[in-house]
Amino acid sequence: MFTNMIENLKTKHQKLVFTEGLDPRILEAASRLKKDKILEPILLGNSEEVHAAAQKYGFCIDEIEIIEPKTYTGLEAMVKLMVELRKGKMDEDTCRKSLLKTNYFGTMLVKMGYADGLLGGATYSTADTIRPALQIIKTSPGNKIVSSCFILYRKTNNVEEKYAMGDCAININPTEDEIVEITVETAKTANAFALDPKVALLSYSTLGSGMGESVDKMRSAVAKLNSMKLDFAVDGELQFDAAFSPDVAKIKAPNSPVAGKANTFIFPDINAGNIGYKLAQRLGSFKAYGPILQGLNAPINDLSRGCNADEVYNMAIITAFLKK
Repeated sequence: MFTNMIENLKTKHQKLVFTEGLDPRILEAASRLKKDKILEPILLGNSEEVHAAAQKYGFCIDEIEIIEPKTYTGLEAMVKLMVELRKGKMDEDTCRKSLLKTNYFGTMLVKMGYADGLLGGATYSTADTIRPALQIIKTSPGNKIVSSCFILYRKTNNVEEKYAMGDCAININPTEDEIVEITVETAKTANAFALDPKVALLSYSTLGSGMGESVDKMRSAVAKLNSMKLDFAVDGELQFDAAFSPDVAKIKAPNSPVAGKANTFIFPDINAGNIGYKLAQRLGSFKAYGPILQGLNAPINDLSRGCNADEVYNMAIITAFLKK
């Protein structure tokens, strides 16, 4: 799945900042990315400590740039810009203290154009990755929220399967308008992964078979989406079996443009989304790539604190590839 992404990135020489330069998983992934000439990693942390950690774990980082926030020569200019960006919400002293933290410092490197994207979360919480992004990078035009998508991938007997699922990690109980935004952004992400989005808004009801607030929410979101000029097919509310199985679709939703052939699934809340993608991952032996953050002005992504080096490597490629 990554072959075309890698070949594309090798021609762009993008810089990706890693907020946790001492973490062995980050060090391993960064050394591989540099060796494979996919992108230019930037590791944040004290240079001596980062090199000592790399030597301890046996990773070569000799040609990788390392930046320590408190000794960075451009720190004062960074503080000044951050004060302007926060517009009275954070004073100069607060900004300076925040920029000594690698999550804020790395985000400012992206804002100032020194780095093309950021990958964090190996030790930081999701909130600690998203908060600086919202405060400094902000959402892209037309977006009011940050959402997430997972790409589920499986290859069996040389047959590839690929699906997009959102929002499984960020918004706890999105409103119908937020569902609309999540749908549009997830379709864009699906398209970036060479999927022609056929989007199903999921529910425990199929086209009026059930009742309830979440059913109404998904049905109303579909109505709003159908009033927009979209370049992808969308339908709902649909139960998963009706969305996925052609046989079930013939019975439950015979006239649907999406039922039975959906490849992009929008969940009504984070409970359903998180459980859904993990069921596919564990019971269906799918690889789950994400959460891929959507709606920001620059590619910033969050790692699971339980990630391994392979997951860091893959998410780094995805993050750099999704730069607009």
